[in-house]
Amino acid sequence: MNLIDLATPGFFAAMGVENTVLKKRASAGDTSALGYERKDTLASLAMGTASLYAPLAFAKLLAPVQPGKGKYRKGLVGVTLAAAAMTTAADVLARRDDDSKLTRWARKVRPSASVAAVAGGVVASSTAWAAKTSAKRIWESTGSKRDLGTGIAATAGALVAWDFIYYWNHRIQHESRWLWAIHVVHHSSERYNLSTALRQGVAESFGMFVPYGLMAFAGIRPSLIETSRALNLIYQFWIHTEAIDTLGPFEGVLNTPSHHRAHHGTNPQYLDRNHGGILIIWDRMFGTFTREDERVVYGLTKNIDTFNPVRIASHEYRDIIGDVAKATNWRDRLGHVLRGPGWKSSASRVIDVEIAA
Repeated sequence: MNLIDLATPGFFAAMGVENTVLKKRASAGDTSALGYERKDTLASLAMGTASLYAPLAFAKLLAPVQPGKGKYRKGLVGVTLAAAAMTTAADVLARRDDDSKLTRWARKVRPSASVAAVAGGVVASSTAWAAKTSAKRIWESTGSKRDLGTGIAATAGALVAWDFIYYWNHRIQHESRWLWAIHVVHHSSERYNLSTALRQGVAESFGMFVPYGLMAFAGIRPSLIETSRALNLIYQFWIHTEAIDTLGPFEGVLNTPSHHRAHHGTNPQYLDRNHGGILIIWDRMFGTFTREDERVVYGLTKNIDTFNPVRIASHEYRDIIGDVAKATNWRDRLGHVLRGPGWKSSASRVIDVEIAA
């Protein structure tokens, strides 16, 4: 049994205590905290459960196309390249100023071909990256030669290293739409309580991140890396609450409920701020820190208004697919995938201006 399994009963007990505290505050006339809502909480618990089992399902699903040993790995690359070539050819033909059958065919086939090319590229690159940067692989190839052991210094170093890499991964999840599609699940609730901490993404298998395998390269054992991951997650559970105000001098070093409430805010000054896991010093060092100074409005800049777990998990992918299908060149297609969640192509901006006018 791992640390997360051991901590799970405590998660539910803490949620019960928090709910009691917030209800007492509300009965006393304090309306500053939103508290729990049944459907929202159930959605968060469903996403938390899915986040535990979806990676196992995706691992089996993606095994046949995994680089190096997947039976269909060459097929995936071949289909992706073929779809990309077809899309490029369709782009050229679709620009012709005529109504020939070939032009109509190009305009008809381009959306599906472009989606197939982008989707295939995402799957191929993410599986290749995961296979080459896993902690186990790096440890077995080079890391074990630098073995730092399991003492206090190695454990402390592992915790700090994990938190540092976590900061950058969390930050790029907010800055690249491809990765935001994974992380948006966690921000989709319009409430903020301990159940929100359990509302996690299910599609990390399709992401490319700064590899935690770098820790193995530095001589940190995979078992210690996994422990660091678990402790980081457990720490971040308790900061998802409105029941705790501020923590005085600890606010200067640690990520706290106040700092993380701001992170979940849709208020303009809170967007893409406070990405730290345990330590807030990374945000202070790299210019992404902000204080909670006004009432936080939770959720997304454009809320999805649903408690359906499937839609919560998939809505951003659906929107990306739609944008890629409508794009007419590779710059815009890749922009819709790789650039920030709010990025729009030049054509989309022109349309918005025309609508506004």
